[in-house]
Amino acid sequence: MTDLYLIAGEPSADKLGAPIAAALLEKASHLQITGIAGPRLRECGVTDSVRMEDLQVMGFSAVAAALPRLIKIFLHTRNEILRLNPKAVLTIDYPGFNLRLARSLRRCGYRGKLIHAVCPSVWAWGKRRIPLMAKNLDLLLTLFPFEKECFAHTSLPVEHIGHPLVSHIDAHIPFPDFHTCYGLDPAKPILALFPGSRQAVIKQNLPLQLEAAKQLQSRFTIALSLSHPNRRELIRSLAPTLPLIEPAHTYDLMRSAHLAFATSGTITLELALFGVPTVVNYALSPLDAFLAKRIFRINLPHYCIVNILAKREVFPELIGPNLDAASLQRKAETLHRGECIQGCREVRALLGESDASAAAAEKILSCVDFF
Repeated sequence: MTDLYLIAGEPSADKLGAPIAAALLEKASHLQITGIAGPRLRECGVTDSVRMEDLQVMGFSAVAAALPRLIKIFLHTRNEILRLNPKAVLTIDYPGFNLRLARSLRRCGYRGKLIHAVCPSVWAWGKRRIPLMAKNLDLLLTLFPFEKECFAHTSLPVEHIGHPLVSHIDAHIPFPDFHTCYGLDPAKPILALFPGSRQAVIKQNLPLQLEAAKQLQSRFTIALSLSHPNRRELIRSLAPTLPLIEPAHTYDLMRSAHLAFATSGTITLELALFGVPTVVNYALSPLDAFLAKRIFRINLPHYCIVNILAKREVFPELIGPNLDAASLQRKAETLHRGECIQGCREVRALLGESDASAAAAEKILSCVDFF
């Protein structure tokens, strides 16, 4: 029997979903949770029908190439939910997959509760999703305070829960032997590199980060974050000699870093919460850049979530096919450290103090009668 079917189709969703699942199980230990899960959710006791790793694709052209596999997983997931008929389905982020799944489930007669956590970027593009979400969802849980306004004209219940990263980072206990463990000189500032979690993204971004970092190595110790053990071989092939920081010590690296290069994503928000001045990069292939600009018409003043929240450039960002190592280096050398750290404090204040995972669990339990 499955009470809740949970879908986390990417690493950030796995990270956000795990403490929500843990909070749900703490409040309702009898719950049986099945779904698409990554390693963190599996550790929490979520049974995976499909492994999150099977859905990981990034970039418009890469999605097109993987479409047959994604369609197969989509149909399997929809049919399994219809067969299990859980009381609720909780989808986390990954809107291209999850919002289509919600619509398909409703069309196929599913009458359980459909709850989506992490609002898609309807404030930036894809506003057509708003009426579809209002029609198919029973509850939307948002991480950022400004997102609720986008649905004010609809009947969809929207609850701002805060961001789980706030309490997660506040609870972090530093590893006392971090510098010694990785052979880092505690007297020399660290330039930390965060190249992303997906293979294609790492291949596009890490060489640029490495080339820019090489020009700064006289002033910094360069340390490289390993986002997932499955990326070890790839990263070592590109950077065989740099200290490679294990995933368990990612926050220790952030806590110790003086400066960072980070591929755009949730990692930039984590760096802001640690107050680390960061240059954000995201390389795009010419095809992806064309699709983003001409087809999807994405044209924002900022793309990094830290800058979007602050409504100004806190972290310098270099995104697109014109990104190069020299630009990264220049941004790092001209970054105003004091202003950047103050901007990080402002973003931290905007996110509030609540335990978002506990708040999410309470909202879900209020929406669904699991007892």
